[in-house]
Amino acid sequence: MSRIVTYSSAYTVVPTYECFNRCTYCNFRVDPQQSPWLELSDAQRLLKSLHGTGMIEILILSGEVHSQSSRRQAWFERIYNLCELALSLGFLPHTNAGPLSLEEMATLKTVNVSMGLMLEQLTPKLMQTVHRHAPSKVPECRLQQLQWAGELQIPFTTGLLLGIGETLDDCEETLQAIADIHRRWGHIQEVILQPHSPGTQQTWEGSAFSVHRLIEVVKIARQILPAEVVLQIPPNLVQEPAALLACLEAGARDLGGIGPRDEVNPDYPHPHHQQLSEILKPAGWQLVPRLPVYPQYDSWLQGRLQDAVKQWRSAINNPLTRN
Repeated sequence: MSRIVTYSSAYTVVPTYECFNRCTYCNFRVDPQQSPWLELSDAQRLLKSLHGTGMIEILILSGEVHSQSSRRQAWFERIYNLCELALSLGFLPHTNAGPLSLEEMATLKTVNVSMGLMLEQLTPKLMQTVHRHAPSKVPECRLQQLQWAGELQIPFTTGLLLGIGETLDDCEETLQAIADIHRRWGHIQEVILQPHSPGTQQTWEGSAFSVHRLIEVVKIARQILPAEVVLQIPPNLVQEPAALLACLEAGARDLGGIGPRDEVNPDYPHPHHQQLSEILKPAGWQLVPRLPVYPQYDSWLQGRLQDAVKQWRSAINNPLTRN
């Protein structure tokens, strides 16, 4: 059994925190037109300051402007231009900006090495509770994104949000749907298992998802998902070393993006990768960096994206390239 655990050295850039959804567990959003959009000049200064810091992935993580809004096109262009900027400065962009149209996804494919969208949970009952005021959390809408990503050959990350009112059967249904889509298109790189962790900005009074239940879900996910789909757990939300190690023993193999700030869970700082190594090493695990695109998908990328990825693979001597 491989004893390698991966992580991505990632910095999150937020075009805007505004979002028309009102998920009651959210610690990220602000009301529409209450968050200034990130200017490209400011983003350029920020990204240039990251040179020499070891950052590889630039996660473009945005709140959502409604698809019918008069500001939607400008919002999308800002995201595209941020990806273009990150790529031009030598980084590898990965965008997660909520549901997109097929045309928007195809356009972003040209400036992203991978993309993502959390499926969260497929059960429709959450549309009556935590997603009652979140139109883009309609399960069919998000499932469509995974299908379009497969059709477009976009290396994709998705995941489950755990502890928002779903049952274990609901989790199994969502995992099975991801497995079915991947078996058709072969494009799901990773599935994140994200335990709900209460934050200071949310309005919902839900409690933290138990780490013991998380370990159980990891085991179930490893049984349902194809072997090549990597399971990711966020180490800042699994803070007990014993629980983190138990998740790895159960089948998780990736710790996601490690950077200065978790924008989705700002109350839970990321541990430094050296700190994680010190936890993993005594148990026989080796923590190694990876790129935001897995090696088996390099051929899906367009020319300049392939070139950028090739340079980074050489730079980090990623063990995954030797698989």
